[in-house]
Amino acid sequence: MVPCCKMSYNKKHVSVTLPGVRGLSSSSGPRVCIVGGGPAGFYTAQQLLKARQDAAVDVYERLPVPFGLVRFGVAPDHPEVKNVINTFTQTAQHERCSFHGNVNVGKDVTIDELRQAYHAVVLSYGAEGNRSMGIPGEDLPGVFSAKDFVGWYNGLPSNKELRPDLSCETAVILGQGNVALDVARILLAPVEMLKETDITQNALKALAGSKVRRVLIVGRRGPLQIACTIKELREMVNLPNSRADMLPADFEGIAEALKDLPRPRKRLTELMMKAAKEGGDDKAEKCWGFRFFRSPVEVIAGADGKRATGIRLALNKLEGSGESARAEVTGQMEDVDCGLIISSIGYKSIPIDPAVPFDPRRAIVPNEMGRVQDTAGLYCSGWVKRGPTGVIATTMNDSFDTARVLIQDMEAGKLDLSVNKPGAQAITALLQTRGVRTVLFSQWEKINAEEEKRGKFLGKPREKLLDVDEMLKIAWS
Repeated sequence: MVPCCKMSYNKKHVSVTLPGVRGLSSSSGPRVCIVGGGPAGFYTAQQLLKARQDAAVDVYERLPVPFGLVRFGVAPDHPEVKNVINTFTQTAQHERCSFHGNVNVGKDVTIDELRQAYHAVVLSYGAEGNRSMGIPGEDLPGVFSAKDFVGWYNGLPSNKELRPDLSCETAVILGQGNVALDVARILLAPVEMLKETDITQNALKALAGSKVRRVLIVGRRGPLQIACTIKELREMVNLPNSRADMLPADFEGIAEALKDLPRPRKRLTELMMKAAKEGGDDKAEKCWGFRFFRSPVEVIAGADGKRATGIRLALNKLEGSGESARAEVTGQMEDVDCGLIISSIGYKSIPIDPAVPFDPRRAIVPNEMGRVQDTAGLYCSGWVKRGPTGVIATTMNDSFDTARVLIQDMEAGKLDLSVNKPGAQAITALLQTRGVRTVLFSQWEKINAEEEKRGKFLGKPREKLLDVDEMLKIAWS
C-alpha cells in the first residue's frame, strides 16, 4: 500500500501528513526546487546554498543520472571539462541539498504542484529539442542532428538505437560551432585515441569500422564569423593522420582584415589561415575542411529515394561586415556527394508545462534577469533562460545571476517565507501515489560505481549504462 500524502493550505500555514516518508526536516527556511540536474541546475543550487545558510534545495531530474550535458554533451576526449562533476557532486551531497532523479516534471508532477510545495521553483532543464533546417529531405535516413549524434556516442539512453551508417567516404556537417568540430573530430580521430575515453563501446565499434575519410564543415557566413573557439580548431589541426582541405577563394581579403580584429578572433583566424595554406601531411589518409558562404537548400536522395546521397548548397555573399554580417544568396548552387549529413545548427528548448510561459520564436522561457514573466516565485537559468549558447562557464555565470536575483527577492519580501512549505516530503509522497519512484544521489552512486567497474575491465574511465531500466535496477538494488 502506497502511503498517502495530505497537504492542506491556507495563507498562514501548511500541514503535511507523510506516514513513512523519509525526507528533509520541516525547517522553516526557504525551500527551493530546481528542475534539471545539469550544469545550470547545479550551479544555481551551489550559489543558493552558499548565499542562504537556511535554504534547502531539491534538484529534480528526468533521468536517473545527474549532470546533463557534462555527461551527455561534452566530448569523450575532453575529460578535463568533465572535472566540474566533482563540484556538482559536492553540491548534491550538501546537507541542505537533495537530488531526485527519474522524475519527469510536467508529466509525473506539474509545475503548479511544485510551486505549492516550494517557496520558489527554478527551471534549469536545458534544451533537448533540435532546431530544424527546414529543407526538403532532412528526414531521410543518413541525416542526423548533432544533438542526437553526440548523444549516441556519449551514451544518452534516448539515442542508443541511432546506428548511423558510416560506410560512406564523405560526411557533411552543417554549422561551424564547437559541437560541429567535436563531431568532425570524433568521426576522424584514430580509434586508439578514443579507446581510453568514456565513449560508448557500441559507438567505438561503429567508428572502428567507419569508411568516412573526408569531413566538410559548412557555414553560411565567412571565416571571420565562424563560431568555434581556438581550442577546438587547434585539435582539428593537430588530429593525427588528417590534413586540412580548404578553398583558397574562401579566404580572399581576410589577411587585410586581421589587424582590426579583437585578439581572440585574430588568433583563431590566423590559425585557420595557416591550416588552409599549409594543409598538413600529404600522406594523411583523412581530411577535413571548412566550406564557407554556403547554406543548405535540399538533401539529395539516391535513385531509390530511400536515403541521403548528397546535399545541395546555395552559395552566399556577405552583406555588412564583422559579427553582424548577413549571408545573402547569390542564386548559384553547388551539389556535394555525401552519405552522412549532420545538422549542427543548434539545440532548442521545449515547453515543459502549459502553466509556464514560453516564447516559441526564441525557444526560451520569457524572463527578466531570470524572473519568469508574470509568474511570481518562478525563475529560470541556463539555456532555457538565454538560449543554447556559450560554454559551461557561461552557464555558471548565468546561473549564479539567477540565484542572486532569487535571493534578492527573498530579502525584499517578494517571496512569502513566513509560510512553511513541505518541499520534497510532499512531492516524494505525491509521486509515490502515482507510481513514480525517485533515484536519490546515493542511489546514483551505485550506477556510477557499476559504470566505473565496467569501464575498468575495458581500460576506460567508465562504460555508461544505456538502458534506463538497467540503471533503475542497479540504483534500487
